[in-house]
Amino acid sequence: MSFIYPNLHCVGYLCLNRIQISNANAISSPLTYGFPAITGFTGAVHALNRKVSQIDGLEDIRLDGVLIACHSYQPQTYRENSYKDFTFIQTRNPLKKDGKTASIIEEGRCHLTVSLIIGVYSDSLFFDEDDDQIDLLQQTAKNLIQQQRIAGGSVIGLNKFAPVSFRVKEKISEFTDKLLPAFVLIDAHDDLQTITAGLQTKNPEATALDALLETATLHHVPSDAQGSSWTVESVKKGRGWLVPIPVGYQGISPTFDAGQMQHSRNPEYPSQYVEAIYSLGKWVFPYSIEKLETAFWYQKHDAEQDLYLVTQQSQIAD
Repeated sequence: MSFIYPNLHCVGYLCLNRIQISNANAISSPLTYGFPAITGFTGAVHALNRKVSQIDGLEDIRLDGVLIACHSYQPQTYRENSYKDFTFIQTRNPLKKDGKTASIIEEGRCHLTVSLIIGVYSDSLFFDEDDDQIDLLQQTAKNLIQQQRIAGGSVIGLNKFAPVSFRVKEKISEFTDKLLPAFVLIDAHDDLQTITAGLQTKNPEATALDALLETATLHHVPSDAQGSSWTVESVKKGRGWLVPIPVGYQGISPTFDAGQMQHSRNPEYPSQYVEAIYSLGKWVFPYSIEKLETAFWYQKHDAEQDLYLVTQQSQIAD
């Protein structure tokens, strides 16, 4: 279900197989780092959609929603020894015009390989995998995705043998094998609620933020009074591979008209001050997902609440 194109029909899915991304932004929010923010991928799909819709023969095609499967991930970090914290590796900028060394702007980067499955929408109810329009869509997507950035990183390659493939809506399960080996990022908001409720039984004042911090905490507990042995406890035990993730933004100011806010990134559009919203995500094996269509992330805007969210099909009915 697309929130951007509610009147169009989902006719199939496009798989961009094993996209190699270099120097993507590993700092996903003010509080989290590691895998790039989901908005980096939904934004890339939105940019690809705008380009595809301008191609002759594809004017009636729209792209929305993305399933994210990660095959490999390499954070660009360094630590001097095992007793020190990791720090991000920084790049040296070229010298300034006067020959002096330019200031270093601290940034976090990573290299990763991901497969993206993207929803294809049209006003037509019938699509054939052998249709000439589908061939044009696959070739166009292959060319365009290598000309743009994803999560701030540069696309340096796709799978050599089957870089882009299409399946009609009813055959989405055929993509499961293409995703292997990888882990798919899904929403784990239910786990966050369960962990919060568990903390509140011990501390009634505990909040969802406490639960979020608890998932990033390891408790070293002595097994006996003498402390001869220790055990490690975590609320994540038995719940799978849980990770804190940003899932959108909450507006904290009025919306300013286009050009009203000085030094905005794009003065052609309205602007607003926002704060990041956090939740839990979970990395799961593709075969653990009963229906792949429930693992797609969609952009959603709630104008009344000033919310800009990325959400999944499984959470839409909540």
